[in-house]
Amino acid sequence: MAIDPGLRRLILRTLLPAFPGLTPPRWALDLVAEGLGGYVIFYYNIRDDEQLTTLTAKLREANPGVLLSLDEEGGDVTRLGHVAGSPYPGNAALGAVGDPALTERIYRAIGEDLLATGFNLNLAPSLDVNTSDDNPVIGTRSFGSDPARVAIQAAAAIAGLQSVGVAACAKHFPGHGSTDSDSHHELPTVDVPLDVLRERDLAPFAAAIKAGTQAVMTAHIRVPVLTGDLPATFSSAALVDLLRGEMGFDGVVVSDALDMKAAAAIAGSTAKAAPRALLAGSDLLCVGGEVDQELVEATITEIAAAVDDGWLPTARLEDAAERVTALSRWARAAGGVTAPATGVTAAGADGIGYGAARRAVRVEGSLSGLSGPLVVQLAEKDVNMAVGDVPWGLGPHLNGTEQLRVSADTPLDEVRAAAGTRPIVVVGRNLHRVPGASTLIESLAATNPVVAVEMGWPSAWRPSGVRAFVTTYGASRANGWAAADALGLTH
Repeated sequence: MAIDPGLRRLILRTLLPAFPGLTPPRWALDLVAEGLGGYVIFYYNIRDDEQLTTLTAKLREANPGVLLSLDEEGGDVTRLGHVAGSPYPGNAALGAVGDPALTERIYRAIGEDLLATGFNLNLAPSLDVNTSDDNPVIGTRSFGSDPARVAIQAAAAIAGLQSVGVAACAKHFPGHGSTDSDSHHELPTVDVPLDVLRERDLAPFAAAIKAGTQAVMTAHIRVPVLTGDLPATFSSAALVDLLRGEMGFDGVVVSDALDMKAAAAIAGSTAKAAPRALLAGSDLLCVGGEVDQELVEATITEIAAAVDDGWLPTARLEDAAERVTALSRWARAAGGVTAPATGVTAAGADGIGYGAARRAVRVEGSLSGLSGPLVVQLAEKDVNMAVGDVPWGLGPHLNGTEQLRVSADTPLDEVRAAAGTRPIVVVGRNLHRVPGASTLIESLAATNPVVAVEMGWPSAWRPSGVRAFVTTYGASRANGWAAADALGLTH
């Protein structure tokens, strides 16, 4: 269909797609020059700092006001550190420490890293109150299970990021922390009364709004009492009546990725999800991770058709575009980058993240008499899609200690043979959810001194017979060093 040029320009300002490769393809640069709202940069766009700053500089040359974003939560979810792991602990570790000043410093350092590589919008922090030990997608991305404590940390994180001119995006509204399913794969349901939602899940978002967060990201979750059968991303009751009306948020509402099944499957496709999200109250549409020119153009076409058919008012589109433009103006006025520097040293290089991660380590039991152990890293069954394939564990920090990587179904005799009479340190993420992990650990503990190291969400589960249970509240590079240091195994 032929699209009016003025309408096309409006639509473009509401889009936040991605593109493949280490350099922007021609079509991606052309869209920026036309007035595209911005881009999300993923791990596959990043090789190193020098290449990344060249990439973001090319995009900004096409339009100095373009919003350049990524998911840099610190901890397990990192794009800048996807090759080696983040030098910062994530939210769960910061929540365990419970020092808002430290959280603010960590997020300021993350903001400085982003500025140095050309970004002005961070799709973080995650403010979900993680009340389910079996949550497959939030877990250590959360500051904790207590709404009041999460709210305090939320305000500190936003203050730290935005103090250097990087806009924060509080996510995932109205709260993904109590779910036992992953919205990447299906539509989770949070079936609670509104008073529970307000007291438990909304408190951190209220704190974020009070702290001046520039953006809030939607969740593809269903809350029957609020959204009916729809995900919050498609619900004006959630985004307009509650978030804007009751809670007073006046910034940019960013949709979670529209290619996730909890959105795309309901709408019929990623492109068809776009006008529905706009109608419900989203202003800036995160299209998804696997995006090409064809998908962007299909999305533009679907939005234009919704306007032409009369069910998406032009005024709603104009409002969304103006909010995005206002965010761009804020970023530039707040000191955000106009031309990123090259050859910079990441702020994390000063070690602040490693010290913070060490403060988060908790030890139950005794670590004495465990010299010269075999470290056994236990593979997960399912990898969190938000985290991706980022290195984790104690390996890079060990002082020559032998490490063995196994799965829970590795024959017990193989592990025992490798260990001999040595102590064994079993390292895993979300050990309580890994089938066979409990049997493996407890069987090893019957014949060898065993320490279990939990680098995922700390559940109430504890294996019997172990000498100690160590909790790191995350699996970043900094968390790995902290665990190795607590065990006396560092270089």
